[in-house]
Amino acid sequence: MNSNSTTLRYALAAAARGWHVFPLTPGDKTPLPGMSWKRLATTDPQVIARIWARRPYNIGIACGPSRLLVIDLDKPKAGEEELRPPPPWDLPGVADGADVFALVCQRAGQPLPYETFTVRTRRGGLHRYFTTPTGPDGGPDAPALGNTSGDKGNGLGWHIDTRGAGGFVVGPGSHVSLPDGTGTYTVIHARDPAPLPTWLAERLRPTFNPPRPPATIAVHAGQRGAYLEAAIRGCLARITAAREGERNTTVWGASVALGQLVAGGALDEAETEALLLQAAMQAGLSEHAARKTICSGFRRGATRPRHVPA
Repeated sequence: MNSNSTTLRYALAAAARGWHVFPLTPGDKTPLPGMSWKRLATTDPQVIARIWARRPYNIGIACGPSRLLVIDLDKPKAGEEELRPPPPWDLPGVADGADVFALVCQRAGQPLPYETFTVRTRRGGLHRYFTTPTGPDGGPDAPALGNTSGDKGNGLGWHIDTRGAGGFVVGPGSHVSLPDGTGTYTVIHARDPAPLPTWLAERLRPTFNPPRPPATIAVHAGQRGAYLEAAIRGCLARITAAREGERNTTVWGASVALGQLVAGGALDEAETEALLLQAAMQAGLSEHAARKTICSGFRRGATRPRHVPA
């Protein structure tokens, strides 16, 4: 069985469960540059067969339309194993997200919800899949459960992320090869996802916060003129205002636009890349993912250089 048919089989199996799938870059965890993963996500087996016939794409699962909340129990990255967890998780026996989750359940006086669809991730962590709460009429509960990051202090705890409405996870059958770890996402418990326990849904329910104004980034126009300054500011503003799930695509589009000006000699490549990287990381992308997306955008932009009269 070749790699195309293997990933196709997993994509079709996910769709058969009612999960909306879309292609990820082969060997990576990122959506295809320049495409909206939210528009691509589908359960249609014919569409899925056509997409995965082209290349052995990895598999993304859109959590919102799939009515899923996935708890990602991560392990420390290479070189971080000896670092002690931050308070209040700095206790004997706590070494990763799975340990923290067990402690969260213990402190809440609740059993560990392990009887659910579970995937072993490429670095040995766990994805535990749950169905999201529904109202009395079968409709979605409000507000929707979105995405959290425990390492940023807005989730369940250290090395625990959650993916829900507006987010996605790398699906089983995907093989990822990145500097921080190589491996395949493997199903280790194939039962149907259990309903998300009520106490966890309440813990994860979002609270209202007034929207923050987009972050500003200083741009020194120098000799570029008003047109170039406006182009740069517009691209950076779109990146810093992008919502989660749309940031990679937004960075790619901005990189194409400014990459055309770089290719035409109107902008300095290193300086423009640095500005884009700063904005992308401020928006929440990792440096590795941002650099890859920016380079891809520059390559596309170079195919259509844009010259600006002095």
